[in-house]
Amino acid sequence: MQDYLSIKARLLGAGRWLSATDAVAGLSVAFILLPEAVAYAAIAHLPIQHAITAALVGLICYACLGKSHFAIVAPTSSAAALLVAVVLSLHPVDSNAAKGFGVALVILTGVGLIVLAKAGLGRLSAFVSRPVLHGFSFALAVTIIVKQLPMVLGIKVGVSDPFLIIVEVIQHRHEWVFWSAVMGCGALVLLWIFKRWPTVPGAFVVLILGIGLSETINLADFHVTTLGPLLLTPPSLSVPQLPLEKWLQLAELAFGLLVIIVAESWGSIRSLSLIHGNVIEPNRELLALGTANLVSGLFQGMPVGAGFSASAANEQAGAQSKMAGLIAAAVLLLMVVFGKGWIALIPEPIVAAAVINALSHALNPQALIHLWRMDRDQYLALAAILAVLVFGVLHGMLIAVGLSLASAIRSFSQPVVRELAELGHSRDYVDRENHPNARAHAKLLILRPEEPLFFASVEGILAEVQQRLTGRTDVQILIISLEQSANLDSTAAECLIELADELKRQNKVLLLARVKDLIRRLLLKLAKEQFKDKLFWSVEDAVVTAKKIRQLSGRRHWPIKQGMKRLKRKRLLVRFVGNRKKAPSG
Repeated sequence: MQDYLSIKARLLGAGRWLSATDAVAGLSVAFILLPEAVAYAAIAHLPIQHAITAALVGLICYACLGKSHFAIVAPTSSAAALLVAVVLSLHPVDSNAAKGFGVALVILTGVGLIVLAKAGLGRLSAFVSRPVLHGFSFALAVTIIVKQLPMVLGIKVGVSDPFLIIVEVIQHRHEWVFWSAVMGCGALVLLWIFKRWPTVPGAFVVLILGIGLSETINLADFHVTTLGPLLLTPPSLSVPQLPLEKWLQLAELAFGLLVIIVAESWGSIRSLSLIHGNVIEPNRELLALGTANLVSGLFQGMPVGAGFSASAANEQAGAQSKMAGLIAAAVLLLMVVFGKGWIALIPEPIVAAAVINALSHALNPQALIHLWRMDRDQYLALAAILAVLVFGVLHGMLIAVGLSLASAIRSFSQPVVRELAELGHSRDYVDRENHPNARAHAKLLILRPEEPLFFASVEGILAEVQQRLTGRTDVQILIISLEQSANLDSTAAECLIELADELKRQNKVLLLARVKDLIRRLLLKLAKEQFKDKLFWSVEDAVVTAKKIRQLSGRRHWPIKQGMKRLKRKRLLVRFVGNRKKAPSG
């Protein structure tokens, strides 16, 4: 009977893995990934094989290591644009050198992601603010779309700057190919129409129509170019043979690609998981992304990430498990193996239209308009847009990340410290400035830093604390609430010890409230005599102890430290008597 139940449970589990909804979702995702692979390979100036390899590796690796049921890890537009920007910045001598630089960059990005995952830095994307990411995505979309205009119009340009491309397109208007422009614009109109039916793979349908048209008509007679013969060979496992200085140079440049992959992927994974109440762990996701990029690089693939468009399509198609990604990989492989002759017939204007369509969502200014309505961080987003448009994708991205870090440093360098007071007799302590009716206690000063104490913030915060103390000559006891700090680094701990020593010399006492266990153990280990009986779970407990110290020191006008000593003796006496009462007789 037990064997029967065990077999039945395994069959039911397999049924869940092979659900019909996962099959439908996988098929839908494959129809999206094929045109995206064609489009993103064009962005990266690489053959389609590199994008296909990356998509297959990304889907399989994430299914094995990732947690989200909906994330589709494959090439993305931002990663492709950054890849080609980095490679071109190194001035490769030929296409083989460019390929080697690109593969090495993907490998180093994967290694970097794995290292960050093992170091527990899964929330690295928090240092790229959303306004900066919105601005970068908007400018990146504008840049890539402008670069597709010559392909739509059937002309060649010799520049890469988007402003110069527009100038050259206008100057060469007499060379525009009419039928190429008609085909590209017609594809864009069809893609726009198909957006009304999200369940229909519009990009895939347009590619099929383009292939059918290419088979029916000799497009060369109309001066419309196609992708041409597609060389698909089984990918081999290899590492580029580059000098050490090139590896080191690429390792520096890989940081930008790494940050963008993390920020873009975590945003997609987190948003879809929140909708369905799924729990995901950042470091595990980082490990899955790192492994996918490492393996993709070893097989000469492009960088991969969890793009929002494919992941959202997977969720909307009803995916129930990661099996949908594996089904998508199998369908994509079959389409490429048995349809490579058809892929070669795809007209280039339709490829350009697919790129423009894939990036059209990033042109939606709604997120930027929302920032202006909130009157928060709009200039940060605008600076990110200008940085990409003026300095290019690579340097613009680095500037955008620098703006995010500068914004975070600025917030930490301007410490906010609130004075707390009791709200009536509720034992609740609130911000005195926003609650003027709150009751302050005589000769006590209760302060709460609004930022965690760590090496970059602690000195500024404690300088503000000292300034508050200087303005209050009657204060005998200072209480600092550490509710914003989960732990302390060595700098923050040393600064608190120095503050306690300084107050002791001034005949004042420092008490710490809302002290977490990690902080408690650290301070008692470093300065037990200084902090023994001065660390409290709540502000109310600290206030009660402060009042007792004041009462004991004020009976005979003793210094405050004498009151503290008397309180310690009293506590020791209570413990001694309690232990005597508990001791067994005889």
